[in-house]
Amino acid sequence: MKYNFPEDIKSIREILGLSQSEFAEQIGVEQVTISRNELGKTEPSAKILESVYTFAFAKNIKINKLKEMLWRDDLRKNEKLLFHGAKSEIDGEIDIRRGRHNNDFGQGFYTGESYEQAISFVSGFDHSSVYYIRFDDKNLKCKRYEVDQEWMMTIAYYRGALDEYRNHPIIEKLIEQSRDCDYIIAPIADNRMFQIINSFIAGELTDEQCKHCLAATNLGMQYIFISEKAVSQAKLIERCYISNNEREYYKNVRLEESKLGDNKVKLARKQYRGKGRYIDEILE
Repeated sequence: MKYNFPEDIKSIREILGLSQSEFAEQIGVEQVTISRNELGKTEPSAKILESVYTFAFAKNIKINKLKEMLWRDDLRKNEKLLFHGAKSEIDGEIDIRRGRHNNDFGQGFYTGESYEQAISFVSGFDHSSVYYIRFDDKNLKCKRYEVDQEWMMTIAYYRGALDEYRNHPIIEKLIEQSRDCDYIIAPIADNRMFQIINSFIAGELTDEQCKHCLAATNLGMQYIFISEKAVSQAKLIERCYISNNEREYYKNVRLEESKLGDNKVKLARKQYRGKGRYIDEILE
């Protein structure tokens, strides 16, 4: 999927109140270059893509956020706007078989609820982009998780931390429930959160301690498409270019949020010490 550059460049220019000639001068190109790109008569070069989006973000025009707002206004009943941060480019349509088996809930297609959420996970990759997805959940079966023992242990299983217990009745039930659906809604668990879950699996934290530590690092909710039926009701509608200065901005935002979350985790470990059950008590 290509970037919607003709519309974006027009929107940025009009927000700034600049003519094509004035805009061209601002970013250091010829007026004809702007004209041809706005008309879609030329494939934008990597240089002009970076120049335009960098210029816009520096002027505090967050074009991708503005487009998110407009897409939300256009949603129909049962529809949701979701986001996928890609390290490079999605080749073709959405495919649940391309995901890694050791993700939070195994293989599937993972999306988030907001643009900021999606970009925060791919801001460290030079050629990353964010895709907008229109999702119709009508007649689909959903499994929803909260920050609790069921969620922690399901993620631990799929990330390979509970292999020795894979035949335990509790684990077998968790696996069955995680696949008896078309799509999943669940809290996001990044690698930092998985380290906390690992501490629970290793017997260093109780389930109550782990739950509150994970709640302290809240990253929002994710939607995971599990079935082909769910994918058939999800459509890629926009691919967003991420300029270097926008990428750097969101890297710093995530870094600050991580620092705050780490401090909250320390407090939660202390406050809930000794409360709840350890993993060997749950799976005895």
